[in-house]
Amino acid sequence: MACGTVEIEGKRGLCKLDRSVANEFEEGISVSIISHITLGTNDKDRSARFYDAALGAIGFSRLPKPPEKPLAYERDGQMPIIYIYSPEDGRPATWGNGTHVAFIAATKAQVHGFHEKALQFGGTNEGDPGPRPHYGPNYYAAYIRDPDGNKLQAVCYAPD
Repeated sequence: MACGTVEIEGKRGLCKLDRSVANEFEEGISVSIISHITLGTNDKDRSARFYDAALGAIGFSRLPKPPEKPLAYERDGQMPIIYIYSPEDGRPATWGNGTHVAFIAATKAQVHGFHEKALQFGGTNEGDPGPRPHYGPNYYAAYIRDPDGNKLQAVCYAPD
């Protein structure tokens, strides 16, 4: 199912919507349908330690930014970028009930690494690593909350 013609860095292509969760272009470039994800924090230094470890376990790295800028993470130079901000309105960061962000892990070992590092750096367990057959035959995931209460998941779709 096409969603129209788009242009990225001078290359035109047809945006297709499908279950791959990516837009594919005729020239062979692939881009996420999500630009970025922003999560709130009340303690940037604590969040830096937590996200460096937890997202690092699934292949993300922190982007170099001046200290006054928010934390930002990417994987393989691809979108989405994950931003960790203190709220602009000055009120405390809070989390939403019923919401979470799921990060794709390439392997089940990465799911375990994400969960382990998250707990080691101040996260709380919301679901041990393991299969979730009610979501699909190859759905292997772990759930945690970051130190600010944001619910995060690492999920691997690779077959056994």
